[in-house]
Order: sequence, then structure tokens, then C-alpha cells
Amino acid sequence: MKVPQDFECRARKWLGEERYGCLEAAFQEEPSVSVRLNPAKVKGLDLPAGGEVPWAAAEGRYLKDRPMFTADPWFHAGAYYVQEASSMSLGMAVRRYVDSPVVALDLCAAPGGKSTHLRALLPEGSLLVSNEPVRARAQVLAENMTKWGHPDVVVTQSYPADFSRLTGFFDVVVADVPCSGEGMFRKEADAVAGWSMDCVAMCRDRQRDILRAVWPALRPGGLLMYSTCTFNPYENEENVDWIARELGAELLPLAVDEAWHVCGDLRGDAGCAGPLLPVCHFLPGLVRGEGFFLSVLRKTSTNAGDCGAESAVGMPARLRKREKGKSGEGGGADSAFRSWLRHPLAFDFRDCGPRVVAFRAAWSRRLDLLCRAAKVIHAGIPLAERKGKDWMPLHALALSAEVAPSAFPVAEVDYDTAVAYLRKEALVLPPAVPKGYALVAYGGLPLGFVKNVGGRANNLYPAEWKIRTGHLVPYSLRDSSFL
Repeated sequence: MKVPQDFECRARKWLGEERYGCLEAAFQEEPSVSVRLNPAKVKGLDLPAGGEVPWAAAEGRYLKDRPMFTADPWFHAGAYYVQEASSMSLGMAVRRYVDSPVVALDLCAAPGGKSTHLRALLPEGSLLVSNEPVRARAQVLAENMTKWGHPDVVVTQSYPADFSRLTGFFDVVVADVPCSGEGMFRKEADAVAGWSMDCVAMCRDRQRDILRAVWPALRPGGLLMYSTCTFNPYENEENVDWIARELGAELLPLAVDEAWHVCGDLRGDAGCAGPLLPVCHFLPGLVRGEGFFLSVLRKTSTNAGDCGAESAVGMPARLRKREKGKSGEGGGADSAFRSWLRHPLAFDFRDCGPRVVAFRAAWSRRLDLLCRAAKVIHAGIPLAERKGKDWMPLHALALSAEVAPSAFPVAEVDYDTAVAYLRKEALVLPPAVPKGYALVAYGGLPLGFVKNVGGRANNLYPAEWKIRTGHLVPYSLRDSSFL
């Protein structure tokens, strides 16, 4: 791979000759392949050990090669997320600085790698808002968060400035901002072709605009976790310094094992005379992963007129609460819905058009406020949809960690049947499976619902999610060898 000459000249200065030599050699190698396990779904299941990602040893695993993940039913069940290893370092910051329930915002969340990681690491009792302003990407984000299965998630499709109305609303903001992408050069040819110093300058300015816009939504004393997938100090160290100086924040250290070969402030190699910052650089050739930059800051400035969660009021009717004992369209369905959940008394039910959504009662007021300020496209657990006189359970319930084990009969299927289900083909279930709604499971994990009508089962897998690839190479993480 050939990098732009201007990048090479500047990177030699940023990194020093020895580090650049390692990076240059890494550019000619194949990227590593890594996955991050879902502790809510894989914990306790029999998976081989080995190949741990050093800074995410509990959940990150390297694979020997890149399989066809589409062919793995566990991938569709949300047992794991395919994520670049260096970006799993976000877990270091969360584990060190978040030890009690919080309201967190993943500002630039699509396709969902950091959001699924955050949701797995945040203390129980936390609420996560995952945001993506681009509609198509926001839909992918909602799909991935649904597969992950945690009920305390809201997905929004909004711009950073939209959250400024929610003054002091968030305890933690994760901003993995759009950048010049130098750290992805060996994975994305477009990143190489589109690189220029003009692009770097444009990204730096846009990053500052994003941070300035969202800053009021972070409470004083709250945490900003700022990251990029690029190397240069303009988008990294200089922006972190700008955040601290102009917006009002202090940098916090991260505990990094020397054996990981993670670098600190690169300006030291370039002869920077000022104080070096406690930041982390993951460089291909030194670590087994792509380029990534991570920093953590605590907000020291105050918000004028800060009134926290009371800064916005109101709620659109599309997410209004259902009244207990309501008659008419809902009838007595609420009691049936409650039997579908592990902890039914912890949730409110909300009308969302023809659907009913379960949302954690403790966060109900927060959802009302979010609906006023941002465009909410997913919240909590979409439970059921009205079909004539019947209520059909929705796919999100099947994948949720909150689905009650005894709520539906379970049909455990073999690999070929699981793939047929994911292709949205009709199935024939064993005679022991009763008529009505049932869960199809593979390897102990639910894949989704069917309606068993006797001789066959109507497949309720979402049409927009079905496998369309004509040829699949069979694969399952259950049988993988980790490095």
C-alpha cells in the first residue's frame, strides 16, 4: 500500500523514524480480525479460551482469519460484535471512571461498536443514548443495538446541537468523532485516496464544532471520552488541549500496561516544548489493531442556567404511556405483556402507533425529555404489534435479555434450520412444539419468533434483516479457535 507523500513526511515527524518504520511495515500486512463477546448472552456458555485482546481481555478475542460472519446464527443472535481491537480500548476508560449508574450519550455511534461495548460495561441502572444523524446509518445502529439485547437503550437520529437543549442531561459523553481516517489506511482504500492536509484541517474544525455544540448537554463534573481513528496531533492532542482550554475541562490519566506498546502524546517525539498530555495512541505495527486515539476529560466549566433533566418538557403522543386497565384497542393485553418480561414491574408500557414498547420506569421522565429534544427511533423493548384481534410479539423481544424464559415455547434447531430461518423460509417444527408463537433458538440463544400453525411455522424474522447471500460458508463462533 502506498500512502500520500505528504502524509509520510509529516507522520515521520509525528511518530519518529522508529515508530514510522513499524507503521510502514504494518501497512503491508493484513489487518487483524477481532470480535467482542456479549456478556449477557455468551457468559456461562462453553467457548474456548485464548486470543484475548490485551486491553479488553474479558470480552475481546482475536480470530485466526476472517470468516463469513453472515453465516453464523450466533452473529444474528447478538452473541458478539465484530469490532476492531484498538477501539475496544474505550473499555479502559469506562472501567476506571464509571462505577455507578449514569446517563451516557454515544454521540457518533453508528454502526454500534462502541455503543454495544458501552452498554455491556456501564453499571446496571444506567441509561445509554446512542445517536447517529444520518438516517441509513441510524437504522443500522438501531438494528445492532436491538441484537445486543439490553433494554436500557435509546437510539436517536439527531445532530449534536439538538442535545444542547438538554442542559446537563448526560453524565458521560462518548465522542468518536468523524476524522481523516489515517488509522484505517490499510483497511479502507478510500481513506488513503481522500487524505490531504486540507481534509485534516476540515476534520479538526468540524470536530470542534461538534464538541462545542454538545458541550452544554454534559453536566459539570461529567466525563467526555474523546477518540478518533487517526494519527495526527491536529485532530488529537491539539483538539484535546483546545477542549480543556476553551470549553473547560481537565484531562484524566488512563492506566496502560507497558507490554501493550501503547504510545502517549506523540508531540514529544516531534520536539514539543510544552507539557505532554495523558492520552493514548494505538499504532499498527506496535499493537495488533488499527490506528486509534483515546482521551478522557472531566468537565470543569459550569452551564449557565443548568437545570439538568428539567431543561426540556413535553412528549410526542407517539410514545405516550398506556393507562393501566385501559380498555378498547389494548383491552387486557397489558397483563399478557407483563408475563413476557423477567422483571415486569420495572417497566412502563407505551403506545407507539400500532406497537407497544416497554421502557424502564425509572428512566421514563428522561425518555419524555429526549423525545422533546431529539428524534427517537428506538427505545427500550418494542414488545408487540397489533394484528387484527391478536398481539404479535416483536423481534426485539426475542433478542432482549429481558424476555422471560417461560413466556414462549422454545424450538432448539440445528445449523441448517437456523440458516433457513435467517433466510426467512417457512419451517416445520417438531410435533412437541405447541401451536402459537414460539422462539427459534440455536446453541441456546434465541434467533426470533415463528407462529406455529401445525404442519408448518410462519417465519416472523424481519424481512429487512434476512440473509440474502446465495452462497454461505458454514461458520459458528461456538466452534472457533481463538489466537
